[in-house]
Amino acid sequence: MAEYTEDKLLDASGLLCPMPVVKAGKVIRDLEEGQILKIIATDRGAIADFPAWADDTGNELLEWHEEDGKLVFYIKKGEED
Repeated sequence: MAEYTEDKLLDASGLLCPMPVVKAGKVIRDLEEGQILKIIATDRGAIADFPAWADDTGNELLEWHEEDGKLVFYIKKGEED
């Protein structure tokens, strides 16, 4: 597991699909290309949702893991169209 330093943290704990992805989309818009968004989620649907969302939006899922019963995702903002 690599160590990443996030530029922004989004705690989406307790939110159900699709809200973690919706909120992440709003937050990542304010980041610069290459910056990292750390997302904490509890909805297990996020395991499939975030990789698909990152791929669809041109962002990069650097990694995800489970920590203390929560899901932690690191997403690097990609180039804007």
